[in-house]
Amino acid sequence: MEGRQKVLIVDDVSDNIHFLMNILKDEYAIIAATSGKKAIELAIKEPQPDIILLDIMMPGMDGYEVCSRLKSVESTAQIPVIFVTALGETANENRGLKLGAVDYLTKPVVPELVKARIFNQLELKHYRDQLEDLVQKRTFQLQKSKEATIEAMGIVAEHRDPETGGHIRRTKNYVRTLGRALAAKKRYQNILSDEIIELMYHSAPLHDLGKVAISDKILLKPGPLTDEEFKEMMHHTTIGENTIKEAQGRLAEGQILDIACEIAGGHHEKWDGSGYPRGLKGEDIPLSARLMALADVYDALISSRPYKKPIPHKKVVPMIEELSGTHFDPDVVKVFLENADEFHSIARSLSEAITD
Repeated sequence: MEGRQKVLIVDDVSDNIHFLMNILKDEYAIIAATSGKKAIELAIKEPQPDIILLDIMMPGMDGYEVCSRLKSVESTAQIPVIFVTALGETANENRGLKLGAVDYLTKPVVPELVKARIFNQLELKHYRDQLEDLVQKRTFQLQKSKEATIEAMGIVAEHRDPETGGHIRRTKNYVRTLGRALAAKKRYQNILSDEIIELMYHSAPLHDLGKVAISDKILLKPGPLTDEEFKEMMHHTTIGENTIKEAQGRLAEGQILDIACEIAGGHHEKWDGSGYPRGLKGEDIPLSARLMALADVYDALISSRPYKKPIPHKKVVPMIEELSGTHFDPDVVKVFLENADEFHSIARSLSEAITD
């Protein structure tokens, strides 16, 4: 029995079950049920059947209802169902196939025909499963390739400024921390799904992509920028956003680059409308950019820069809190304060220079 494909036979008449068992017992492992309820229990139980032979006319739950229930549940939806019934009308067959059955045999059945139909459906399922597995693997590989490409683009920008070290790795982890904490709040439960948070996490490395177009004279200047230099630095937001949009158009990418655009173009906007490049205010600023704004400023404050020394974490926390409602979204600041220790842990684990 071990290693054989499993056939579940469902019929309220024991003689019918024994008849089919005698046909199939030499080639398959057989399990049986005499009611719809028991059939569903056996279909769910591991190891699941590879195929189900299902009678229609049964007391209580008939075969149509059994099939409908099996097809409505993800764990059993892909198990092939063949109706084996005395109902020979075309309308009955049509109904069964519409419910998701793969075949329909009328009693009395021809043994060789039963075996042939089962063999064919199991072969089809085998190839379909192989194809689905291949698609999943290729999809996973493609997703990882996209993520690696996005992070590489961010690292290109980061390498223009060698003082920032692990800025990209730290800030994307801060963003994920904030996203997960916000998602636990009732207001954001329907906004921040796990998928959206991961898209933000993987998009965060592109926040400063536009800095590749800023001159080293400005980017690496050890002192304060002049008004003219700051105006040029401000352009990195729109340069990054437009670069990502162009890539998105060429690559026909989806939501991951939509969020990357939001982050690149909006992470210097401020809650009170005094930020740049568009002077957006409050919730007009995309949520992803509001998370990135706090993550970016926190990391800039605790890190060494050509123009400043690092500020200890314990001093940065009240500085961030003081900017609630002006620079930062108050909700984002609130979850930052609730998770400040995790921010500090991320900072210390991803930078040897940050120890306090």
